[in-house]
Amino acid sequence: MAVFLTDDWFNEVDRLTSEAGDLNMSPALADMALNLTITDTAQGDVEAHLANGSLKKGHTDAPTTIKLNEKTLGQIAQDGNFNSAMGAFMSGDIRIEGDMSQMMTLQSAKISNEQKDLYKKIYAMTEQA
Repeated sequence: MAVFLTDDWFNEVDRLTSEAGDLNMSPALADMALNLTITDTAQGDVEAHLANGSLKKGHTDAPTTIKLNEKTLGQIAQDGNFNSAMGAFMSGDIRIEGDMSQMMTLQSAKISNEQKDLYKKIYAMTEQA
C-alpha cells in the first residue's frame, strides 16, 4: 500500500499502468492532456497531469488545469465515474482554468474494461493519509 498522492503512490501507479499493457482507451481519452492541482494534502499542494490515459506527477503543457482538494479527488477516484465530478464542479469544489472543452470530452468519454481493472488495482493499493 502507498499513501495517496505521495511519490511512492505515483511510482506504484506508474508500475501498475505499465503492467496493464493496452488499456483499450477511447481516442478522446488517449488524446487528452490536462493538469491537476490537488490542495489540502499532507504534502501541501500536489501537481499531477493526465496524458495518454495515465496519471503522472507534475504539470505538463496541457491546455487545461483542474484545481480540487484531495477529498474531492479521492471521492471521484473511488466512484470511478467522471460524471460525479460535475456535482463537485457545480458546488465549487472543482475549479477549471483554460480550455473548458477538455472537461466536456472527459465527461462524455467511455472508460474501457481494461481501464476499470487498472483503476481497481490502483484503488486497492491506495492508503488514505
